[in-house]
Amino acid sequence: MAVQEARHGAGRGAGQGGDQGAHEGGCTCGDCPHGARAGHRRAVAEFLAKRDELASGQGLPAGVAHSASASRQWVSDELTQSADLVAERGRVDGEAWLGRLWRYTACAVWGGVVALLLVQALTAIGAGWTAARTAGLLAALVLAGLLTGAAWLHRARGGALAPVIGEDNRLSTSRAVAAGWVLFVVYAVLVLVGQLAAASAHRSRDELIAGLELARGAGVVTVVAVVCGIAVLVRRVVGLRVLGQRLQKVRADRPRAADLLTDDSGRGSFADIQYVVICAVALVFAAVRLARRPSQLPDLPWGLALLVLVSAATYLAGKYAEGGRPVILSVVRSREAGDLDAPIRTGDDIEIRGAGFVPPGATTADRLSRMVVRIGAVHVHVPLVPVAGGFSNPTDAVLTVPVPVDVEPGRVEVQVVTAAGVETNRCVIDVTD
Repeated sequence: MAVQEARHGAGRGAGQGGDQGAHEGGCTCGDCPHGARAGHRRAVAEFLAKRDELASGQGLPAGVAHSASASRQWVSDELTQSADLVAERGRVDGEAWLGRLWRYTACAVWGGVVALLLVQALTAIGAGWTAARTAGLLAALVLAGLLTGAAWLHRARGGALAPVIGEDNRLSTSRAVAAGWVLFVVYAVLVLVGQLAAASAHRSRDELIAGLELARGAGVVTVVAVVCGIAVLVRRVVGLRVLGQRLQKVRADRPRAADLLTDDSGRGSFADIQYVVICAVALVFAAVRLARRPSQLPDLPWGLALLVLVSAATYLAGKYAEGGRPVILSVVRSREAGDLDAPIRTGDDIEIRGAGFVPPGATTADRLSRMVVRIGAVHVHVPLVPVAGGFSNPTDAVLTVPVPVDVEPGRVEVQVVTAAGVETNRCVIDVTD
């Protein structure tokens, strides 16, 4: 704490001298929110340099260099400590980024209002300005004001994007799609309300009220009901599968726009992509219909509505099908090329072969270092073995761990606990003395 205060005091002193505002936008100390990004980048660079140095066999102390197991454990401990620092810097950077995001969301909302004004002004050339255009602009202003207020209230959680950020700190595809449709319907209703308030003739008011009848907006109402139901159901399904250890979820450092189209590991997901694309196309069609007929709810054709329903069903089925519990298939004694096969003894390395040991999105060193293997009554942390560009242990299919000397000879159970806290099946091995 004293070191950190001294560092901040030095920063303030330097700012008073010639570098004003050292702990504001240009701060690079990494110990305050303004320098969180620089601190995270510096920690990542130091970790990568240390990993590559240890992977090449450099930097080992002389006291452990003579023992392969001791040097491996020392390397693993060093990388774990460095990875924990990177994870802490990443957490601080993510929180600082979320704190700044609300301003970006507010600017994006008001940028949309300006774009709507420009489009209305250009399309009004020759056709003239109408009450519907005024109602549309006022509806956009009201909606933008509400979103800006919500963004300020949730400024520590991402602003207006807070409702669509899941518990794993990623953007939720189902919530984003549902939020898009809900905002569109609210805007459409506000447009009708504005026109109804400006209408003076009874016939005009009756036509606007008739525009809200279910017969005209049945397609849009059905789609909104389905996408909102999908958002609620997916949250329930994912939560139950995580609690039942049938799905592995790890928390992300911060939400990203790519989360809408990818899975937790960053690979493109067919279920998510088709759901977002089809719903976006249907939403654009509904917006064009509203622009052409602002006196009624957009009449989404049933063919397009049915396409959205099929896409939603595919997305939900994909959520049911994804994931799976990690499993141990076999456990064998690890040996070098040319060594003879022999029984497993205490102190030997064993290879645990299976699938699903590394959860999606848990390929970082701080996540890998949390993997534990229970051998008998002893819990063994899986050592990190660095190679150029990554780690050779642990991997998704093979884990190499030593058998502790505290394990009693005989039939011993082996079980893996992944970084997501999910346990595998138990496998029995024979350990000799």
